Amino acid sequence: MGRSNISSNPGGRLISLAVLAISFTLLGIIIASNLDFTPESSADVGGPDYPVVKDSKGDYCSPFVGVVEKVTDAIVHIEAEHGRSNRQIDDLFWRFFQIPQEPSKSYGSGFFFREDGYILTNYHVVRDADRVLVRTSSGYQYDARIVGYDPQTDLAVLKADADEKIDFIPFGNSTNIRVGDWVIAIGNPFPQQGLDRTVTVGVISAKGRSNLRFGEGTPRYQDYIQTDASINPGNSGGPLINLQGEAIGVNAAISSPTGASVGIGFAIPINLARAIVPDLIATGRVKRGWLGVYLAEVTEAMARDQGMDAVMGVAVESVFENSPAFEAGLKGGDIIVEFNDEDVADMDQFSVLVATAPKNVPVPITLIRGGKSISSQATLVDRDEYRLAHSEQFIDPRDRVSWLGMELLNFTAEIARQIGSDYIPGIYINSVARNSQAYRAGIMPGSIITQIDNREVKNLVELEAIAGELQKRGKAIPFLLVDPRGSIEYKAVRP
Repeated sequence: MGRSNISSNPGGRLISLAVLAISFTLLGIIIASNLDFTPESSADVGGPDYPVVKDSKGDYCSPFVGVVEKVTDAIVHIEAEHGRSNRQIDDLFWRFFQIPQEPSKSYGSGFFFREDGYILTNYHVVRDADRVLVRTSSGYQYDARIVGYDPQTDLAVLKADADEKIDFIPFGNSTNIRVGDWVIAIGNPFPQQGLDRTVTVGVISAKGRSNLRFGEGTPRYQDYIQTDASINPGNSGGPLINLQGEAIGVNAAISSPTGASVGIGFAIPINLARAIVPDLIATGRVKRGWLGVYLAEVTEAMARDQGMDAVMGVAVESVFENSPAFEAGLKGGDIIVEFNDEDVADMDQFSVLVATAPKNVPVPITLIRGGKSISSQATLVDRDEYRLAHSEQFIDPRDRVSWLGMELLNFTAEIARQIGSDYIPGIYINSVARNSQAYRAGIMPGSIITQIDNREVKNLVELEAIAGELQKRGKAIPFLLVDPRGSIEYKAVRP
């Protein structure tokens, strides 16, 4: 008697619940049919997964697709042909029996950075090339001339007169990139396999990598971007691209025990290229800035003594008299922490900042002296021009320079005494490599160079300045040589 109707009728209760559930289901379907409940990817809401965007059709796709479609036609395949060389058969008869070889070839990548046909690539891709061919995405091939190159940064500019519309990649700003940013590498790995315009994706792994060694021809100025985007042999000279379709680096090298990519690749920052490309196009060589200081690494003790928050910057050991640094009031013991509005991390990075800074205009400098921050300005000068005009300030008897197959030293009174010769200002030829340009011209060790290209040369500083001017020289370079026994002779060396 005291039970409710539902409890007394279980079957009716179940039917009521089923009707209620079906009603809510139908209501949900009606509402959902008018709303977009497509689940967002975690990347759409800032999550850590692979980024996803919508294309023009509203379909989901990788953001890299649009970037690659935008830039891929600007990538070129580069083939550098080197002249016939001679191969030594044995040490005893090598002068008399030589086998001519077919021209050798090397391969790499590059990209148009201007619509009038200028191409950026690595210097090591076209080094010593007699002929350079570039192939565009259309499959057409063109002769390209080497406009200028800079071994100290491993960059070169080519020019191709293509009879087709040129797509090009604009320069971005490599200073603004952050570790963890997405990047795309495009190039031509393993060229013999025809894998042109291969796309790999990764992130910026680190910035400001320096003190790297890549064997002979390792660049002096290093400020590499490290990336885990796969870079393999043949990728050299191709662009490293951000998600805006801008070049923020030039792929240059890898660190690998096998010679193939293991996720540690290096690219030259595009801001370094931006600083030297105008010089390469205008004159074929780079005019580097010079401040006029001897530097040392900042130690932890130095940083603590100056009350700095971190071990950073470069320490000034001494200042060249009448140099830009001297005129700016820099002194020994100063620590330079900012240069040209960029933080100074260490000596390698600072050397890049100085070498690529604008000349003949004031450059801001922030330094720490006596625990206080001091602002100054220095007007940099062209390094080679200054060194040539003040060569006596730079002479170091320990210096050695290799050029055209010769190892060269400053000819000093001490060397003259050792070889039993009178002292004269000039360059001492310490050794000559077999089959080098100098050797083929008949130059032998022990002679003293007193003139190059009909210009007097008294030391290695002057020689380096002249050599820089002659780096694009096609015809033979005349040398005036003095033998220790007193005879004089002219030799012509073909570069």
